[in-house]
Amino acid sequence: MQARAKKALEAFLREDIGSGDITSKLLPRKIISAKIISRQSGIIAGVQYGKEIFSSRGCKVKILKKDGSRVRPNDTIMTISGPAYSILSCERTALNLLSRMSGIATSTNNLVKTIKDATPRTELYATRKTAPGLRIFDKEAVEIGGGKRHRMSLDEMVMIKDNHLAVEPLKKLLSKAKRRYKRFEVEVENLNDAVMAAKSGASIIMLDNIPPKEILRIIKMLNQLGLRRRIKIEASGGIDASNVKHYAKAGVDMISGGKLTSSVTGLDLSLEV
Repeated sequence: MQARAKKALEAFLREDIGSGDITSKLLPRKIISAKIISRQSGIIAGVQYGKEIFSSRGCKVKILKKDGSRVRPNDTIMTISGPAYSILSCERTALNLLSRMSGIATSTNNLVKTIKDATPRTELYATRKTAPGLRIFDKEAVEIGGGKRHRMSLDEMVMIKDNHLAVEPLKKLLSKAKRRYKRFEVEVENLNDAVMAAKSGASIIMLDNIPPKEILRIIKMLNQLGLRRRIKIEASGGIDASNVKHYAKAGVDMISGGKLTSSVTGLDLSLEV
């Protein structure tokens, strides 16, 4: 486990426990057993982090459902034994993270299945629309669900977007990016800009808020110009379960969905003593 992740988990615990769980301090000092169970069907994610949370407070944990496992209501995900104070003071932090990650993995998996039913070549990617401090967990949950991470941070790859173009014209930015970097991505909103980006050596062209029919036209033109094989085409903006199959059938290589991590519905989990 990354040191960064461990540090984050410790910060999560400190945030919730504060100077001490004053309710659990009322309990006798005794060893208890507990289990985390699922209340609904879905894909489990984050079990190693859940284990680390309890283990950091002296508890013993046995994982029964690994990351990526499909669970049904009342399935036991892990068992925990240790001091009552430790288990109960860690309960909410562990459940919150497991629930969030499992919810992301479940929704990702559902979209991936829909995409793969349309075409095997298209991949689903997460975006940077994550809650501050949770990106490493959110992105890992997407991967567990069958998606891809895309950029983790702004220093990984140049991505020229609309607000950059409000400061500097596309042609100039493309020229600068090509001189300095081997790979870069460009967000475009029309056919002409897509062709310009492809001719300028962009690695990925993001077609933002462009309907599938127009995407088909753009891809057809790039094929006619002999530019399609050089680049990956990404579709983004307003894509969800209701229309993702249409975007996949349009022939894109990548579909990015901010809702995977920005509009999270957690999987219903519970800890029982």
